[in-house]
Amino acid sequence: MSRAIQKEKKRARDAFVAGYEAHMEGDVERAMYLYAHSLEWHPTAEAYTFMGWAYSFQLKFEKAIEQCQKAIQIDPDFGNPYNDIGAYYIEMGRDDEAIPYLEKAVLARRYANRHFPFYNLGRVQEKRREWASALRSYQKALELSPEFEAARVAVERVKGNLP
Repeated sequence: MSRAIQKEKKRARDAFVAGYEAHMEGDVERAMYLYAHSLEWHPTAEAYTFMGWAYSFQLKFEKAIEQCQKAIQIDPDFGNPYNDIGAYYIEMGRDDEAIPYLEKAVLARRYANRHFPFYNLGRVQEKRREWASALRSYQKALELSPEFEAARVAVERVKGNLP
């Protein structure tokens, strides 16, 4: 790999990290600016996914989905954009469209937060009053991440609706 390419990758990575830090501090506009530079210098699935996440903070879910689709084109094994698309569809009230993405997220080879798509599947199943399925999804989320309080609360809530 040439020095120029290495330099561009480092600039991109540094911009992405700075964007993430700005995002965590609540400065979404600055985060988007930095993610855009990261993508300009060296596009990655992570930068597209986090740019999508930033759009979601602005309730621009269609733009967020577009960014996640770009992430999937770069790395179809990266689970985050699948889950995020599913979550955005849920927020838009388009649960049927969310399910295939959440199912892909669950199966993704590269995904550190696999509890999120199980939780999101549970949200859809709970809305549909599919209590047993919702309970299984929430329990799986809790099994994968025992400290995930939202899943713990959901398990208890759904148990109250079981026959």
